[in-house]
Amino acid sequence: MAILDQLNEDLKQAMRDKDKVRLSVIRMVKSAAKNREIELGRALTDEDVLGVIQKEIKQRRDSLQAFQDAKRADLIEQAEQEIAVLESYLPAQLGDDEIEQLARDVMARVGAAGKADMGKVMRELMPAVRGRADGRRVQQIVERLLA
Repeated sequence: MAILDQLNEDLKQAMRDKDKVRLSVIRMVKSAAKNREIELGRALTDEDVLGVIQKEIKQRRDSLQAFQDAKRADLIEQAEQEIAVLESYLPAQLGDDEIEQLARDVMARVGAAGKADMGKVMRELMPAVRGRADGRRVQQIVERLLA
């Protein structure tokens, strides 16, 4: 099932269940997806929708960090719940070992030898892990391998 179709079904179910957090998060994702569709001027693919969801997760994580710094327990809990709902739409996440293996394969393919080749490796690696790994985590692993 396409992700947008799944979102529509889950929206209806959240309304029936009166699940306010899930309902608001799904509405927000649908709105962001619609904005992205208008921006691109074409129908969204599942990959485009995953990109929207990942962007929303990143925003929530940044907010979560700010809430933790401000010691706002109520907002921390809400942000964590929203992140959990958003992550339920992402494919299974890759482990560090899997990312490391993919990075080593890409490094061998592009002939990366040091930190100067970071851009080459990331440019090849990110499309392979899109939606299945956080970019910041991938970057840390690649930096460690190139050091």
